[in-house]
Amino acid sequence: MNLANKITLLRVILIPIFLFVYLVQPLPEIPNLWLAIFIFTVAAITDAIDGYVARKYQLVSNFGKLMDPLADKLLVCSALVAYLATGSLSGQFAIWAVIIMISREFYVSGLRMLALEQNKVLAASRGGKTKTGLQIALIIVVLLPIQMLSFDWLFTLHNWIVLVLLAITTIVSVWSVVDYTLRNKDIFTKNTGG
Repeated sequence: MNLANKITLLRVILIPIFLFVYLVQPLPEIPNLWLAIFIFTVAAITDAIDGYVARKYQLVSNFGKLMDPLADKLLVCSALVAYLATGSLSGQFAIWAVIIMISREFYVSGLRMLALEQNKVLAASRGGKTKTGLQIALIIVVLLPIQMLSFDWLFTLHNWIVLVLLAITTIVSVWSVVDYTLRNKDIFTKNTGG
């Protein structure tokens, strides 16, 4: 197993560790949230590192092509679902936003599988990369332990920032689905013999 794949596997291993620290809370609440932010940030950074290493040292592999995007989706989706479960994200809008974002991941994964059947590789789009960056920012902002500062206006500001990030991320997620579909509509019209 090459170095890029090991870095991808590290990201997969960090997902349950992040969830354990966030959900089980073995430490006092505030240090625990900072630890969760640290673990999630390290996991998110490995996404850029494994891609860089794979390209620079020509370590692109079928394992990496499969696991790299899967690890990204697992990381982001597990955090969003955990937030809904704990109430860090709550309300009808948050529920629908998370459903839309997770549905987008399933759709694009299905599109990639369909493309592979036709020997076509779907490169990550600008919308997809922007969406991932916004999701990572959203997840980190939600985790920030604002309760350690006793300012009511800060709670309000934090809630508004989360709401705006959630709305923008959802819109970009929908746009990236439209973009992927329009740019790859020929995939739906080709007969694969299935």
